[in-house]
This record gives sequence, structure tokens and C-alpha cells, in this order.
Amino acid sequence: QVHLVESGGGLVQTGDSLRLSCAASGRTFSSYTMAWFRQAPGKEREFVAAISWRGTTVYVDSVKGRFTISRDNAKNTVYLQMNSLKPEDTAAYYCAAKIGSTSVLPNYDYWGQGTQVTVFS
Repeated sequence: QVHLVESGGGLVQTGDSLRLSCAASGRTFSSYTMAWFRQAPGKEREFVAAISWRGTTVYVDSVKGRFTISRDNAKNTVYLQMNSLKPEDTAAYYCAAKIGSTSVLPNYDYWGQGTQVTVFS
């Protein structure tokens, strides 16, 4: 069992940066593929980025060059550094975990409660 807790969301202006954190419980964090998804009101949950246990990363096209996913296995934490934020990035951001390879589908086994990111122009 893995328990995930996100933090770092907030209200920012266009062009600002935020860093989201996801703290995971459990002693096998380094074995998990970790991902960030987001969901805006009235929209489906959308894949944002993922990082495998080996450190391989995958991003949705709309955030490439602006967002960076990373992990610190010693701290059982995954991060999402978000730069050059846009109003269309506004959403609840969710951390997710699974065993196995990265996936852009929401077929992850464990999910956090989410943290809100709001970007105003």
C-alpha cells in the first residue's frame, strides 16, 4: 500500500513558477513509476508527466519545455517543477503511483487527494 500526499499548489500569475511535491509512504518508493495528472472543472483527468523507477521521463506535449518531473528516492518524494505557467494550466493536480512502466493512461494503482493550481492572467 502506498499513501500519496501532494503539496505546493497555489494562486499565481501567468509566467510564474510553482513546484509541486508528492510525498509517498512505504519502503518501496524507488520501485514505483510516479506520475502527475491534472483535472480542470468539467474536463477529464489529463496526463501531465511521469517518471519511471529508472528515471525515464514522459511529458504531454503541452507542458514540454515548461514542466520538469523529478524524484528523490531518499525522501520518497516526486516533484513537478512548473515554469512559465499559463491560465490553461489551471487544474487540480494529482500524484499517482504504479508498478511497471510509465503510462499516459490513468491506470495507476495509487492516487493522492490533489492540490489546486490556479493561474490568472
